[in-house]
Amino acid sequence: MKSVKNTIALVLLLGILIVCTRGFAQNQKKTMNHTHTNSLINENSPYLLQHAHNPVNWYPWGEEALAKAKIENKPILISIGYSACHWCHVMERESFENEEVAKIMNEFFICIKVDREERPDIDQIYMDAVQIMTGSGGWPLNCFATPGGKPFFGGTYFPSNNWINVLKGIQNAWLNENDKVKNVADQLAKGIRENEIITVKAETPQFAVADLEKGFRQWKSEFDTHEGGNNRAPKFPLPNSLQFLLRYYYHTKDQSALDHLSLTLDKMAMGGIYDQVGGGFARYSVDAIWKVPHFEKMLYDNGQLVSLYAEAYQLTKIPEYKQVIQQTLEFIDRELSLPEGGFYSSLDADSEGVEGKFYVWEKSEVDELLGSHAKLFCEYYGITEHANWEEGNILMVQANKKKLAGKYEISEKELNEELEKGRRQLLKKRAERIRPGLDNKSLTSWNALMLKGYVDAYKALGDKKYLNRAIKNADFIQKYLWKGEAHLHRNYKNGNSKINGFLDDYSFTIEAFVALYQATFEEKWLHKANDLLQHVIRHFSDDKSGMFFYTSNEDDALIARKMELLDNVIPSSNSSIAKSLFLIGSYLGNSRYVERSQQMLANVKPRLEKAIPYHSNWGQLYFWFANPLIEIVIAGEDAVNQKRKIEELFLPNVLISGCKTESNLPLLQNRYVNGQTTFYLCKNHSCKLPVTNASDLLKQLKAENSKK
Repeated sequence: MKSVKNTIALVLLLGILIVCTRGFAQNQKKTMNHTHTNSLINENSPYLLQHAHNPVNWYPWGEEALAKAKIENKPILISIGYSACHWCHVMERESFENEEVAKIMNEFFICIKVDREERPDIDQIYMDAVQIMTGSGGWPLNCFATPGGKPFFGGTYFPSNNWINVLKGIQNAWLNENDKVKNVADQLAKGIRENEIITVKAETPQFAVADLEKGFRQWKSEFDTHEGGNNRAPKFPLPNSLQFLLRYYYHTKDQSALDHLSLTLDKMAMGGIYDQVGGGFARYSVDAIWKVPHFEKMLYDNGQLVSLYAEAYQLTKIPEYKQVIQQTLEFIDRELSLPEGGFYSSLDADSEGVEGKFYVWEKSEVDELLGSHAKLFCEYYGITEHANWEEGNILMVQANKKKLAGKYEISEKELNEELEKGRRQLLKKRAERIRPGLDNKSLTSWNALMLKGYVDAYKALGDKKYLNRAIKNADFIQKYLWKGEAHLHRNYKNGNSKINGFLDDYSFTIEAFVALYQATFEEKWLHKANDLLQHVIRHFSDDKSGMFFYTSNEDDALIARKMELLDNVIPSSNSSIAKSLFLIGSYLGNSRYVERSQQMLANVKPRLEKAIPYHSNWGQLYFWFANPLIEIVIAGEDAVNQKRKIEELFLPNVLISGCKTESNLPLLQNRYVNGQTTFYLCKNHSCKLPVTNASDLLKQLKAENSKK
């Protein structure tokens, strides 16, 4: 990588790199005069359509634009963003709608717009390039590449004046220092290809929970012990890392893990990052106290956070966690649901050109709306005359319920009813405002995360409507996104679905279908998950390492074929598929699946033990190998109902299966007894005596867990 950086330094001497800082541009109301129309007009992506009337001659990623760049020998500008991205909108207003800027872009470059949510494979490559060059990344992402697609310079948001200088500097370098530019591109392409090389572990390592202790202590030193999350700003919810803490506590009884998890969940649920009026979470908090959110609301965050709060509720039974689940799913049903059964992708941060305007309140508005009830409501949510943010009051929980109820001489039950009534009134009033933009495409992987969120909510709360909604979404995926034999597409909008699925589309759908099997005991979901898994093995495998590429071997080749390993805001597709190999292998008695899962985990074990937060989904798999799972089998006509007492508990070391009739699954063979429901608890291929009620089974489970 040193040679890459040295070569880049030569480019810096050319004056290409214009240092710029992200400023808070004045918000302006966007106008669409339709004087111009470019090639994006034929696309489905809401983000691409937002730019279809720019004076910039944008192309979508594809053969037409790439061939044009080669024929005309022009560098390519690859500009990447997404529909809900605030700073993408700012750069569009300042630069891409500007006739002068557009003229330079059209003359010097072939300009390609990419929706990172539809084409994460392209985003991965050019984000890697910018991170190698600058040490950071983000969106909008603007990367310049040779006609062959190799990147040589890039950055994120550029103010308009700086952007013009960058464009002219790039053009000058391309014409006058072409050999140096191409050398940088070659070195960067090499660096991108080498960025995620995995070392294959030939030996089979031991997996012991104690080996995670050092990594946990290191991570613990970064905890914010006052506000939760990590001790920095901005703060992102990281659901899979918090799920790891749940499991770490469960297996080690380290109270600090549970304390930090609870603190984080409490502070998030009380903060501005959570929509106190309408439910659901914003993408992140710009500060360290979860107060001011980046107001865009993403489906993938909310799907994972429902799962997280559901698991935390299973363990703690904290009523506020139940409320978060219920309100968030109300938000999903109300604002992000397609009639066909799928889910939309996101809501924009902006409305009327102003970030957060839809969500904040003036005290006078609340006073007028709630009348004599406003005082209590405003005190609870910290609503003041001076407001707590430049655009108005961001609602945050600012009072202790018990103390507030005492102050107003009412019971906590009456207080809750009063707050809920006020919340509903504000929600009804807010519906009259101009809404944030909706990204109305559906993505398979994000739908699967939300599907699993509904299943996990059903398991935790027992509300059948959540399970029915999950099944409706699974049917949507099969009808609109399942193309041919076990072949998924990435996207859906208005009846169209045309992008081949990526690894996360398969891995998260597989996980969701396994969860549906566990919730319903309908084996069709398990078999559909296995069909998808076999497709993944055929088309995504890296035979050298046992890992999986992000793109199928059926896809057109890019300059690098990436392999996603790190768990971040969304778990990595490799950790997800490794977990599914383990689970499906266990259910179907397929030892090859389990062995491959073990090989994948062995490959990342050194990284995991050093940096748990970025391998936290791998860490969940680690626990399954470190502590063999307990198998619970429920056989009988009433099996689905009888499992309620079990699944309402947090049992991450339990593999549950069941049947209402005879079954050929290895775990269920010869278990069914006509006329009764029978429970079996097994471990390491050895089973305890069967029992006929859930209470006795839970006693056996408690005794088994006490041996740890």
